[in-house]
Amino acid sequence: MELKDKKLKKIRLAISHGDFNGIGYEVILKTFNDSRMFDICTPIVYGLSKVGSYHRKTIPNLGVEFNLIKNCSNANPKRLNIINISNEDVKVELGTSTTEAGNLSYLALERATEDLINGCDVLVTAPINKDNIQSDKFDYPGHTEYLAKKFAQDEELMILASKALRVAVVTGHIPISKVAETITKELILRKLKIFEKSLMRDFGIRKPRIAVLGLNPHAGDNGLLGKDEQELVIPAIDEAKEKGILAFGPFPADGFFGSDDFLKFDGILAMYHDQGLTPFKIISFEDGVNFTAGLSIVRTSPDHGTAYEIAGKNKAMPDSFRAAVFLACDIFLKRQEYDEINANPLIVTKSNHRRGERDISVDELTEENN
Repeated sequence: MELKDKKLKKIRLAISHGDFNGIGYEVILKTFNDSRMFDICTPIVYGLSKVGSYHRKTIPNLGVEFNLIKNCSNANPKRLNIINISNEDVKVELGTSTTEAGNLSYLALERATEDLINGCDVLVTAPINKDNIQSDKFDYPGHTEYLAKKFAQDEELMILASKALRVAVVTGHIPISKVAETITKELILRKLKIFEKSLMRDFGIRKPRIAVLGLNPHAGDNGLLGKDEQELVIPAIDEAKEKGILAFGPFPADGFFGSDDFLKFDGILAMYHDQGLTPFKIISFEDGVNFTAGLSIVRTSPDHGTAYEIAGKNKAMPDSFRAAVFLACDIFLKRQEYDEINANPLIVTKSNHRRGERDISVDELTEENN
């Protein structure tokens, strides 16, 4: 199939409903209350239709309704589809963390990821509570680590993206006390490789420029405030440059974000979670998106949490969730384009010979024809 034909096929968007006592359903409903959203994707919510109807009643003048289906192949391209993940009655307790909500947020995620293998194209995850979702089936700090394990990836990368900037982190959901002992030159280099590949393949940047932040205040101040930059960060940057990666730094995080320096780069690699995500959310909270790079599948999410304090009050803004939908669809198409452009031109398919067999090289085909 030609790329142009693939683009004509509407993207099937799997949505896990997250913690149903938070704002997940509200931002989903508000996003797809705009009928133009159905022009770019067919949304399929993995959740509970009764819970969805409950949340719908908390939002006045809403035009969109849920369309109950049994599997993703039955999705109506012009409706907000929903698949029930459970037949049991549940109690909605808005603004409250409950074990039931945690269990069903896991089940929604599990069902949605299964259908990424069986028909859906991309995944957008509504916010979960990282505490109440924990169980013997979900023993991960968050979505990112779960998906890396689910899809058997050796290493993933958390990227926060917006129109203004893209920030990735070397260490993700770990205690701050373990950050320094976790960071190595090899880890920084691996993250730089994943980041560069994602910026090219997922974001369409031909030769990305990546800024690397220091770990210590003032990026160590030439060893006065710590030697991590001299012993780990700078050697990683130097080796990355040798491999053709345009990596620069290390930069002191405060001055870097305090000035307009962050606008000069296609991506920013922070050493730890809050170093990168705090300035990102100050700059791009409304349209920020969390994207998991390094996976075989496309997954995005809004950059906010469950927001229990405003659940059910019709105060949640859908901007970040809408941006997550747009980015997931955009990355899906950019990957197709990148893979087609970079496909091996010396591989041809034996479509005119024996269908169903492996692809062969031009040399093999020539020899066969002789």
